[in-house]
Amino acid sequence: MANGIIILILILICIFAVKGAARRMIYGCCGGRDVEKRKKVADQDPSHYPYCAKIGVDGMSCKNCRIRVENSLNETEGVWAAVNLKKKEATVRMKSRISEQELRRAVEKAGYDVRNITWQDD
Repeated sequence: MANGIIILILILICIFAVKGAARRMIYGCCGGRDVEKRKKVADQDPSHYPYCAKIGVDGMSCKNCRIRVENSLNETEGVWAAVNLKKKEATVRMKSRISEQELRRAVEKAGYDVRNITWQDD
């Protein structure tokens, strides 16, 4: 009897593990059915953004993660951000130079960690 209960529990654990893995494969690491919507930046002329920084971001693994980081950075006035998920890096163009603290806050607000910030205009 005890062996049967243990086997049943193990079978249930395996079923939930397989369902969770399948959900992550379909919907990304977030596993949710909600797809993040990208917030467009009105001004996409690179010549209007004299400052540029590359931000190394840890914790991203799917397109929803990428969109969350981009949206959080793009909410900052005068910022246009694009994330390269393979490099785990955000390219941030700015109309006026924004402090590293503010850039870190935007990434952390989205739920991710900043690895490093490198200024491209120096």
